[in-house]
Order: sequence, then structure tokens, then C-alpha cells
Amino acid sequence: MLLSAVFRPRGWTEAVVAVPAAALVVLTGAVSPGHAGEELERLAPVAGFLAAVLVLARLCDGEGLFRACGAWMARTAAGRPHRLLGHVFVTASLVTAVLSLDATVVLLTPVVLATAARLGTRPEPHVYATAHLSNTASLLLPVSNLTNLLAFTASGLGFARFAALMTLPWLAAIAVEYAVTRRFFATELAVRAAPSGDREPVRMPLFALLTVVLTLAGFVVVSALGLEPVWAAAAGAAVLAVRALARRRTTPGELYRAAGVPFLAFVLALGVVVRAVMDNGLADALGHLVPHGTSLPALLGVAALAALLANLVNNLPAVLVLLPLAAPVGPGAVLAVLIGVNIGPNLTYAGSLATLLWRRTLQSHGTDARLGTFTRLGLLTVPASLALAVLALWISLRLIGT
Repeated sequence: MLLSAVFRPRGWTEAVVAVPAAALVVLTGAVSPGHAGEELERLAPVAGFLAAVLVLARLCDGEGLFRACGAWMARTAAGRPHRLLGHVFVTASLVTAVLSLDATVVLLTPVVLATAARLGTRPEPHVYATAHLSNTASLLLPVSNLTNLLAFTASGLGFARFAALMTLPWLAAIAVEYAVTRRFFATELAVRAAPSGDREPVRMPLFALLTVVLTLAGFVVVSALGLEPVWAAAAGAAVLAVRALARRRTTPGELYRAAGVPFLAFVLALGVVVRAVMDNGLADALGHLVPHGTSLPALLGVAALAALLANLVNNLPAVLVLLPLAAPVGPGAVLAVLIGVNIGPNLTYAGSLATLLWRRTLQSHGTDARLGTFTRLGLLTVPASLALAVLALWISLRLIGT
């Protein structure tokens, strides 16, 4: 399943192998129909939320939100590559946190490429930043990443409490990423920019921006009411969808494609297959490796194990495997798993589906990432950002509590 998702032979969607694989483990008795049904029931709201956010992000792009971000970055960077890098970090961190990492990878990365070209600066520091921040900057909110939604459900925390506990780790990890990225690409950032001369006016789409803000507030409200975040995301997507359909800026078919239905099927099928693997011995094997307690060494051990597993088998199955083992320990252990599976994938291409999607996005725009550069940057950022983020989590748990 993972190999087909990574390499996509003949352009197949992830679901082509995943759905038959899920059916196979049920038919052969590797997982009982009851357990498979439990997994599908648990993941259904998560898949629904993901579909709503993907549609919301695509409609925001249609409204011009990402183009406006690019125009703002180009205007305020004033031809200075260092300043542009700072703007990319701020924009990518906020887009990832609010509209999910997929929006950063698919929608913001091409804007960053175009902005760098407009300013006449080297694109490498800025596009590698979007790749790393699509993972690292997704720590903040339960809605920032599919892994976050799974951890949010397992933690038992409310939306506001989750965000409060993860704010300090989020800031710490981004600070490490910025410091290392700026140093790593010092040569590229020192090249004098040669702007093209044309400056696109900044026209912020206020309706789309207001919809995003209200959707974010809706996440807090529905969480307080004990409802799933999918309802707030669906409401925001519906508002922009009705507006886009009325103005003939989109079609029902485009909305369906934006929802990524084959990928949603892959997520549901993956949950069933992982449950089969867990039921057939992996849970017992890993149970001895997961540290217990919320001491700093224990949290560091949990995060390191999660990061290692994410790079071995991808972060989505890693979080599905580790959450049932971490949840009984408490919310602190669950959040440590999240830090590991979100930051760890910056070490290898295969660690996160978002990173693979980022590379495909670059290729579709006539450029590509270098494996050596990606790996060296990951070796410098991942250990430091992982350790500092876990330390920040440990401090937050003691200051705020669960």
C-alpha cells in the first residue's frame, strides 16, 4: 500500500491498491469485521474533515487568497532574499496551521516559486522552507494535519487546550527551522535579487479571509459543544462553494476532485490494514518500546520512536500504530507522538505523503528537489527541532496541565 502511494505506478491513485488490501485482510480473517468496522467508524469524521478542508483551501485559492499572499510577500520583501524567507516562514506557518499542510504544499508552494522568480532571487531556500513547514508548522491546531486530528481524538483534550499546549512547541520548532534554513542557504540568500519590475497589487479577498476566520472560530465552538470539527469545516467550505457555484467559478465536478475522494479511501483502508497488523502482534512488540510517564526523558523517547517509525513506514501509519499505545499513558504522551510524526518526516522523502506531494508539485512547475540537499537539511533541523519542541511540550504540560 505504501509503495503504491509513494510511487503511484501508471498514475494510479492511492486507493487502487489500498481498498483491495483492506478487503483482503478482512476476508482472510487477519482482522475481524467488527474491528474493521470500529476503525472505519473512528476514521470517518477525520476523513470527512479532510475532504472539507481540501475543498475550503481550493476555493480560497480560487478567490485569490494565495495570489494575494504572494503579492504581499513580493512587495514587502523589497528585493531582499532574507526578508522574503522570513515572509515565507510566516505565511507558510499560518497557512499550514489554519488550512492544513496540503494547502501549503499544493497551493502555496507554486506561489512561492512565482514570487521568487518575480523578485529574481534563488528559489531553493523558500521552496525547501514550504516543505519543512508543511510538516513542522502543522503542530499547532487539531485541524492542521490528518495526524493531528487522530491525536486530538485520542488525547481527549478540547480544541483550545490542545492549541495552548502545542503553541510553545510550534514556535520552538519553527524557530529552529528558520535559524538552520537561513544558515544552510546562506550562499543562495546572499545572491543579489534582480526584480522583474512588475509589482502585482495586493488585493486581499476579504470574503474568503473572513470565511476562514469564522471557520477557525467555529472549530473552537463545535469543540466546546462536543461536536466533531468536520461540521465547522463543512460549513466554511459550503459558504465558499455556494458563492463560487453562483458566480460560475467552479463546478460540482471540480469540487468533487478537490475533495480528494481516492485519498480519503486510502486513509480509511490504511486504518483497517494497520488494525490488522496491530491485532497480529505489532501492538505487543511495540508496547515494550513505548516509554511510560510524562517525564522529559519519557517524552523524548516517545517522540524519537514516533519519528523513527514515521521515516520507516510513513507518518500516517506510524500515528495509527502508536496512538493506541500512547493514549493510556495520557495526553502528554499522545502529543509527544504527534511531535515525532510531524517533525520526523522532514528527514526523508517517504516520511510524509505531504513531502512526496510537494516534490510532485515542484516537478509539475518545471523544477525538482535534490535528495542530497533535502537529506542534509533534515539532518540539521530534525534532531534539534524535535528535542526543543519536546522540551517546550514538557514545560507547557507543567504550566498549563491537561
